[in-house]
Amino acid sequence: MEENFENLKIMVIDDSKTIRRTAETLLKKVGCTVITATDGFDALAKIADSHPDIIFVDIMMPRLDGYQTCALIKNNSAFKSTPVIMLSSKDGLFDKAKGRIVGSDQYLTKPFSKDELLGTIRAHVPATSGNS
Repeated sequence: MEENFENLKIMVIDDSKTIRRTAETLLKKVGCTVITATDGFDALAKIADSHPDIIFVDIMMPRLDGYQTCALIKNNSAFKSTPVIMLSSKDGLFDKAKGRIVGSDQYLTKPFSKDELLGTIRAHVPATSGNS
């Protein structure tokens, strides 16, 4: 069955231009609308305007890090149910546990593959296959 990621709004928050561009390219190829942000402050305004279906957030960012950003998203009743996926090059148990504490839905280690990225979306966003 052909996957259908059209009409999905995905937000990628990362201070690395390479990560943002890579994720954006992969996601646009499968039909997603992609919103990018360079840090948590940049992201919070865009989230309120765009209401993404799923949010990928880097942990290590200037100004407002991924943990703080995730906590702010999850503490807002309008976005409490929006899946937030932590992105990090660190894959330690402590980092994953801290992500869970602030409300993240999953932890994805960088660099990630196209299959990992799409698999994560599939796992957290309903109706991404068939004719939705």
